[in-house]
Amino acid sequence: MDTPNRVVAITGGGTGIGAAVARRYSGEGAHVVVLGRRRGPLEKVAAETGAHVIACDASVRDDAETAVAEIIGKFGRLDVVVANAGGHGLSSVVDTGDDEWELALRSNLSSAFVLCRAALPSLVETGGQVVVVSSLAGLFAGPNVAGYTVAKHALIGLTRSIARDFGSRGVRANAVCPGWVRTPMADGEMDQFAAAAGFTGGHDEGYRRVTAEVPLRRPAEPEEIAAVVRFLGSAESSYITGAVLVADGGAHAVDLPTLAFERAGM
Repeated sequence: MDTPNRVVAITGGGTGIGAAVARRYSGEGAHVVVLGRRRGPLEKVAAETGAHVIACDASVRDDAETAVAEIIGKFGRLDVVVANAGGHGLSSVVDTGDDEWELALRSNLSSAFVLCRAALPSLVETGGQVVVVSSLAGLFAGPNVAGYTVAKHALIGLTRSIARDFGSRGVRANAVCPGWVRTPMADGEMDQFAAAAGFTGGHDEGYRRVTAEVPLRRPAEPEEIAAVVRFLGSAESSYITGAVLVADGGAHAVDLPTLAFERAGM
């Protein structure tokens, strides 16, 4: 285990996957730093894990550079950046206004790009890792999520660019593409789904319906995605870089045109 005493910075560290990643790393003895725009959720994670809190907007250059300087000042090093922040961009191209478009790119893509740009000199010094949390939306397109889909696709390009340019300097970068995960953000989407479809049963019924065609027939728990992130942000994945690891219960393995045959009992 190489985790003890490593310094891990996690954006979007106050809820969902980010909070689960913080718990996973802190449970293995890492020094965890949780970053996000809302101090309240970060403080709750810190109370549970002992993480150091930095309330900032990782998509803003001054905030990102100040955050990295604070991490180095406190811990003397930085070993892993988990670019997990995201959300927004939930409409079609025609229905996406300029402000929503900018917010989608800033929340998902710029938050990763700007923080990684600030952190890479320190990661070169430690031979560190970047783990980018993209999405199944980084590989496929769902309905009416244009900004989110474009940004999540671009995160894979960012991951591969870092892997290509900094591998010779000892830095590895990989992406995780989760499918449905039980998080507060996904819970909200299940609420919208229930309202639009007119069914009852709350979150559980929503998740059951959206994973009905997924081979494992269920969503992931945040801790399952955290395990993937921790693997990529450790020496156990020492010869993996520029990769995209899909954690979606097998959804990407389904041949959509054959679903009609399955439903017909063939």
